[in-house]
Amino acid sequence: MQFQTFKKFIIIAVLSVSVFPAQAQTVKELENQRKQTLQLLESTNKMLNETKKSQRSTLNKLTIINKNINERKTLIKNISVEINELDSEMGRLNQETRTLDNRLEKLKADYAKLVQEAHIHRSIYAKIMFVLSAESFDQSYRRFRYLKEYTDYRKHQIRQIDNVKTQIVQKSDSLNKHRNTKVEVVKQKEIEATKLTKDQKKEKVLLTDLQKKEKKLRTDLKLQQKKANDLNNKIANKIAEEIRKAEAKRAAEEKKRLAEEKKKSTTTSNKETTATKSETSTADKRSATTESLSTLTKEEKLISGNFSSNAGRLPWPTDKGFISGRYGVHPHPVLKHVTTNNKGIYIQTPAGTNARVVFEGVVTQRFSIPGSNNAVIVKHGDYRTVYANLTSIYVNVGDKVSAKQSIGKIYTDGDNDNKTELYFQLWKGRSLLNPENWITQ
Repeated sequence: MQFQTFKKFIIIAVLSVSVFPAQAQTVKELENQRKQTLQLLESTNKMLNETKKSQRSTLNKLTIINKNINERKTLIKNISVEINELDSEMGRLNQETRTLDNRLEKLKADYAKLVQEAHIHRSIYAKIMFVLSAESFDQSYRRFRYLKEYTDYRKHQIRQIDNVKTQIVQKSDSLNKHRNTKVEVVKQKEIEATKLTKDQKKEKVLLTDLQKKEKKLRTDLKLQQKKANDLNNKIANKIAEEIRKAEAKRAAEEKKRLAEEKKKSTTTSNKETTATKSETSTADKRSATTESLSTLTKEEKLISGNFSSNAGRLPWPTDKGFISGRYGVHPHPVLKHVTTNNKGIYIQTPAGTNARVVFEGVVTQRFSIPGSNNAVIVKHGDYRTVYANLTSIYVNVGDKVSAKQSIGKIYTDGDNDNKTELYFQLWKGRSLLNPENWITQ
């Protein structure tokens, strides 16, 4: 009866241990999120420090501070969740430790009784007589097995006592680790809350100062929009020209193929010629739709399919930074009733950062725009990615590039708080897509 109870406990203990890692993983995930957010804040703070060379209020400063505020709010919220999860985890650990302590005491008590009984019957002569005094050979054999199982059970209990002791030590270690982590996280939350208050005060001062410069902001915005429009038009024209040339090439190849088929058909017999005319007619019908078919090679179709299947998982076109200008129409951060319409996304990074390719492909364009520096277009089958506002370019037209390969250095604007910002676009054929839906979040 005792042994059956013991087996039930072991099953319960095993189940409880198997649940523990799943809960611990949640704590680990929250810890990783906290560290990632702190790294991002470190990066944005570096950018903010670069702007301090100029004491004037700028939209760039406001953008970075707004990003800091949003990230700190997210961080503080995640820290609160992490603290709650740590409290819950420590509660579970305490309960499991108490259960194990109780089980250890019971195992020790049961083992003490076994030791006492073994002491009473410790004589080898008594054991032999116990076996030989049986009324039959079968009974004698059962008594012999009983003595053996009795001894094995004692050894089993010793192992179980050691196992429970080990579990208690492990639970205690985990509990202490969680307690230390909680102290660290609570302190971190207090620090971030203080920094958040300071950032919000800075934001308020900056916003008030910028609102007083409405006329200059409108002039600057008009100039920026002209530059953006010139760049967007040039990109669209270059992509349209690429597609037109590819379609013309494909049409010429198809026309040549059909001419060769027609030439071969004239050398056949009259009977075969009749049949061939029918086939040629079918081929002519097929050629009518050929020009509208994809101009991609087999390799390009494969790359295009792989690119499409990685939607939402593509790496960022920079190894660090944040989205400072989102795709589409958005209200101006300062000017009332004014919107901006972005045909791509702007990613702000620390000075000296390189732009990198988001997927394997071929460089099809590298060009410059007065006032907007240089740009590179990479083709990925039916898709194209555009990397603009570069100074140095590391690739040439026709180069095959791989994912995360650096293709150029992002321009740092010394006249605008050392702002370092990449302009990134994503196209499918002649259609613009929202890059945020394609890069990993």
